[in-house]
Amino acid sequence: MTPPQDNPPPEKGRKNFALRIAPELHVALERWAADEMRSVNAQIEYLLFDAVKKAGRMAQKKNPNAPAQPDSSEL
Repeated sequence: MTPPQDNPPPEKGRKNFALRIAPELHVALERWAADEMRSVNAQIEYLLFDAVKKAGRMAQKKNPNAPAQPDSSEL
């Protein structure tokens, strides 16, 4: 028999991890999140996603309808 879990399982496709931040930063994020009607977690995820996208670090999703690109060995 498995013991009961304290936390629900993570959403499919999401990772859980602990984030240690300064209390002042957390307060600022709480205010910002409240202004935009988000949770602090959603606000942090939004900010990180936006920063990664702007930096050009977001992996491009593959379009299944796009024509296949030739392999460099085929050129």
